[in-house]
Amino acid sequence: MKVLVLGAGVIGTTSAWYLAKLGHEVTVIDRQPAPGLETSFANAGQVSPGYSSPWASPALPRLALKWMLQHNASPLVIRKRFDLAMFRFIQQVLKNCNAHAYSINKARMLRVADYSRDCLDTLREEIGLTYDDRQRGLIHLFRTDKQLDKARQDMKLLAESNIEHQLLTVPQILAREPGLTHAQGLLKAGLYLPGDQSGDAHIFTQRLAKRAEALGVKFLYNTTIKGLDATVDEVVSVRTSAGHFRAESYIVSMGSYSPLLLKPLGLRLPIYPVKGYSLTIPLTDETHAPLSTVNDESYKVAITRLGNRIRVGGTAELAGYSQRLSPDRRAGLELSFSELFGGGDLASAKYWTGLRPCTPDGTPIIGAAPGFKNLWLNTGHGTLGWTMACGSGRLIADLVHGRKTDIPALDLTLGRYTP
Repeated sequence: MKVLVLGAGVIGTTSAWYLAKLGHEVTVIDRQPAPGLETSFANAGQVSPGYSSPWASPALPRLALKWMLQHNASPLVIRKRFDLAMFRFIQQVLKNCNAHAYSINKARMLRVADYSRDCLDTLREEIGLTYDDRQRGLIHLFRTDKQLDKARQDMKLLAESNIEHQLLTVPQILAREPGLTHAQGLLKAGLYLPGDQSGDAHIFTQRLAKRAEALGVKFLYNTTIKGLDATVDEVVSVRTSAGHFRAESYIVSMGSYSPLLLKPLGLRLPIYPVKGYSLTIPLTDETHAPLSTVNDESYKVAITRLGNRIRVGGTAELAGYSQRLSPDRRAGLELSFSELFGGGDLASAKYWTGLRPCTPDGTPIIGAAPGFKNLWLNTGHGTLGWTMACGSGRLIADLVHGRKTDIPALDLTLGRYTP
C-alpha cells in the first residue's frame, strides 16, 4: 500500500519506520529541511512512562491560580489574548479535573507509554541505534509534604498498571544522584521509576530517518503542506508547495498544526499548542550534574543528562502559535537547575522553545479519522511525544495494515470526544 505520512517529527518518523517494516511504500512530507526540527528538536529528553500523567487533575484549578501569581518560576503561563481555541481548550481541561476522569486518563496514558518504552527497547536492540541514551531510571523530586501526599495517590495508579516504582528517602536519592548532595536540604523524598529512560529525541529521529530511508522510505523536505483534497468520505490528494501527492492512505502527524490542516474537512481536533522551553547546557562539573534524569515537582522542570550536555525543560505557556523566546521563562529554568545541580555553563546554554500538541485529557489521538476511510491520525501527544513515539508509530502502522494491535486502541481515537 502507498502511504503518505504528513510530518517528519519523532511521531511521523516512527510511523514511517513501522509502516516500511510491514512492507508499505511510504513517503514522508515536511516543511523543514530535515527530520525532527520542531517539537522533537530540544525537548526534555525523557522517555518516562512512569511520569505519564494528565495535566487535568483534581488539584489543577487550585494550583493554576497559585502559579499565575508567580513570576519567573511559574510552571503555567496564560498570555492575555482573545483566542477562542484557547478558551475551549481550557474549558475541556477543567471538565477532566475530577478524580474519575483523572484515573481513566492516567491509566490510558500509562498503557500507551509503557508499551512505547518496550517498543523503543526492541528497536534499539534490533538496529543498534544510539542517541545519547541512558537506561537508568527517573527520580521525581518532592520538596513539600503536599507533593509527597499527591505522589502516594499516583503510586496507587502505578501499582494498578504494574509500573515498577519505589519511594526513596533523601539518602537513597543521593546514592543514585550524588550531584544533588549540596541540595539535599531542599528535598523531602523522591519517587524512583527504574523503567524510565532518557535520550536525545532529535538525534534519535534523524538516525531513525536514515534507517527508514534504507528500507525505502522517501522523505520530501522543504515541502509545505497546504491542504487535503477530499470527496465525501475519502482523501484523494495532499496539496503542497511542490504540487499534489496521492496515496492510498494518509497519516496526519503534524503536532500542533494538525487541527489547522483538518478543520476544512469538518474535523475538529481538540489539540492546542502549549509552549514549552528548554536549555541545553554544556557540562562543566560531573560532581554537580545528573547521572540520569530528575523532575523537580516544585517548578515542573525536568533535568536530564545527554552525553556531555544537560537538558533542562519545562513551563506550560498558552500563547497560541507564538514562538517568541521569553526571558522570564529562561530565568525559571535556570533557577531550578541552579538550586538542584549547577554543574553546567549557563552563559553558553542554548535556549529553545517548541509547541507541544496537547489534548484536554492528556492522551494522544491515534486511529482512523471519523468519516474518512483512508485518513488516519497520530497526533496530540503533548509533553510525551518522545515517550510515546515508538508505541504510537507501531500502533498506527498496525491499524493501517489491518493487523490486531498489541494493546487496546479503541479508546485512543478521536471518537472518545464524541458524546
